Amino acid sequence: MASSEPDLLALLDRHTELLDRTVAGLDDLGAPSLCAGWTRGHVVTHLARNAEAIGRLVRAAVDGTGDTMYASSADRDAEIEAGAGRDLESQREDLLRTAAAVRADLGRLRPEHAGRLLERTPGVVLVASEDLPYMRLREVVIHHVDLDAGFGFADLEPELLALLIDRKVGLLRRDDDVPDMTLRSAEGDEWSLGAGTVEVRGSRAGLLAWLTRGHTAGVTADPLPHLQQVG
Repeated sequence: MASSEPDLLALLDRHTELLDRTVAGLDDLGAPSLCAGWTRGHVVTHLARNAEAIGRLVRAAVDGTGDTMYASSADRDAEIEAGAGRDLESQREDLLRTAAAVRADLGRLRPEHAGRLLERTPGVVLVASEDLPYMRLREVVIHHVDLDAGFGFADLEPELLALLIDRKVGLLRRDDDVPDMTLRSAEGDEWSLGAGTVEVRGSRAGLLAWLTRGHTAGVTADPLPHLQQVG
């Protein structure tokens, strides 16, 4: 388990820049991504709309606007679909503009804003305000990998890999259906869920790929537990 949380905004700055480098070099936004049913264009558009959505949550936390992340799940999906087919120049401009705006928004969060519960859609609680920087960082990092354009989990900083696993394990512990298992990384980390019966081994990158995307190539166990949900 990670001993301390790294500087999330510094990591967000770094990974937004890395993401932009990858997007700038894409030659086919219509190629499939690692997200089922989505092209690379869907992923890039989603990241831009996600930036706007998290900005709305910051304003709800700081300014008390009452904004939700999305008006509805249907609206979210429609916005992504509408923007997915745009050309690279338009997509990249949108990505950079919204990334800069949400970074400025996140910089407004202060300790006194902590503990405010924010909604994904009206009436559906999503996250506490202090988790917004992590939430944006995770979207940028995971979906950068989803572009399937040469950037992978093994390219992440060790402390970021550990943090992402920590947070995912924390979510899994809330699930009554999660298998009893112990995760052991090649780097010497250990995370236990339930009774910790089954041992799952792999590098931090391999464990994260399995936990978030169901990729099994980088992990070993006998038997490998089935995760009902990945992401």
